[in-house]
Amino acid sequence: MLEEYKKFALRGNVVDMAVGIIIGAAFNGVVQSLVKDVITPPLGLLIGNVDFSNLFLVLKPGTTPGPYPTLEAANAAGAITINGGVFLNSAVSFLIVSWAVFLLVRSVNKMAEPDEEPEPAAPTVKKCPYCVQDIAVSASRCPHCTSKLEGEASADVA
Repeated sequence: MLEEYKKFALRGNVVDMAVGIIIGAAFNGVVQSLVKDVITPPLGLLIGNVDFSNLFLVLKPGTTPGPYPTLEAANAAGAITINGGVFLNSAVSFLIVSWAVFLLVRSVNKMAEPDEEPEPAAPTVKKCPYCVQDIAVSASRCPHCTSKLEGEASADVA
């Protein structure tokens, strides 16, 4: 069973999938940092000194009554909150990751498409103008009615 598992784990598809998951997790960390540390601070500054990570609504106060200056303080007090800012950060991260995946899949699909359409194969049969039977394209006489085909190169050898 160990040998069978080793064969399974070292197959190309499984290794490729593992590499993809590891790179995806690293990419997700970069995107999370981009949203939390680069995108939302200037956006919060434009809106009016809003820290998106601390946008929350207290549904039920915790053991210590509010107001709570930060989400961490509310969580430490045991308050029940709706974390709109955390959700907004996650939504922006999702949009960035989904856009990157879309661009990746789009480029892979373009690389996988054939560059040119294959040319259609030349016809191998034609119709005899006298008996309307299928004959070879290169025929100079019809094998069915023995008519000589006009306009064709004569290949008669007596």
